[in-house]
Amino acid sequence: MRYIAPLLAISVATPALAASKNPFSAEFYKLSNTDFIVAISFLLFIGVLFYFKVPSLLGGMLDKRAEGIQSELDEARALREEAQAVLASYERKQLEVKEQADRIVAQAKESAKKAAEQAKLDLAKSIERRVQAAQDQIASAEKSAVKQVRDEAARIAIAAASEVISKEMSAAKAGSLIDDAIKTVEAKLH
Repeated sequence: MRYIAPLLAISVATPALAASKNPFSAEFYKLSNTDFIVAISFLLFIGVLFYFKVPSLLGGMLDKRAEGIQSELDEARALREEAQAVLASYERKQLEVKEQADRIVAQAKESAKKAAEQAKLDLAKSIERRVQAAQDQIASAEKSAVKQVRDEAARIAIAAASEVISKEMSAAKAGSLIDDAIKTVEAKLH
């Protein structure tokens, strides 16, 4: 017993030594060392992962995800190129529409100029016709006024002559004037 007590003291002190963290000491590799047990458990866990091919599954999943991302990038790149092509097409169409609009505006301006010139010519002709019509009306009015004045003058002259003749004319003189007038008319008709 004398020898057992010191062994018990050593065995009681041994767990403290077994908890050594030094992997190069013999005490580290005892089952009483929790660090050793954790290391073995970890290695067994890693072994189980490799046994069930978890890394290849993870790699396959990552590869699949990488392929999905690559296909999405390719699709995005294709969409971008298509959008750029559509944008370029719309820019060309916009330029064509702008050029066509400019041509339409230029044609409209030219048509407006021609229409304005034609309107000026038509207005000048219309004014000329109206002036001519006014001149014709004035001339007609002048002729009418001259005729009225002549008619009135003739009427007044006839009335005055008839008054003078009736005062100074005798029946014999009237007969001789009528005979002279008939002879003059006969001479002119033959």
